Amino acid sequence: MLKQWAKKLGATVIGCVGDEEKAALAQANGCDHPILYRDENIPARIKELTNGEGVSVAYDSIGKATFMDSLDSLKPFGTLATYGNASGKVEPFDPGILAPRGSLYVTRPTLGTHTATRELLTEGTDRLFATVQSGDVKISINQTYALSDARQAHEDLEARKTTGSTVFTV
Repeated sequence: MLKQWAKKLGATVIGCVGDEEKAALAQANGCDHPILYRDENIPARIKELTNGEGVSVAYDSIGKATFMDSLDSLKPFGTLATYGNASGKVEPFDPGILAPRGSLYVTRPTLGTHTATRELLTEGTDRLFATVQSGDVKISINQTYALSDARQAHEDLEARKTTGSTVFTV
């Protein structure tokens, strides 16, 4: 969904994926340039794609394995939004490393903060539902699990066997 929404807003979307199958899926969902993060040097490829500039923002759902590569892909004053831990938690780091990389910003957004008030909740859901209803963003439910199989769902997520949205059934 993030790729589709970014495309709707006019962004050039560069995405990191683990294999060719996920690269094709990413492209089908709006990714202009999939990068195979296990095979390619992410910051070097980003610099190549952006004529040496880097990106304004990086959204990192992988975590530990890609955190530093995401930082090194940003242009000066860029922002890294780290929001997932598929490869493990990001290790504590010295914020002093942000200055020589170009006065970078790092954030860890949470749903709780973005829905902390009724006004924020309504604003966000109104925008989300309007975007989905317009057809600009399509939600792909690519796997379902019985609620009793929640452990397996988490193991599959950690093993990067899932794509799109996951739904639990009772």
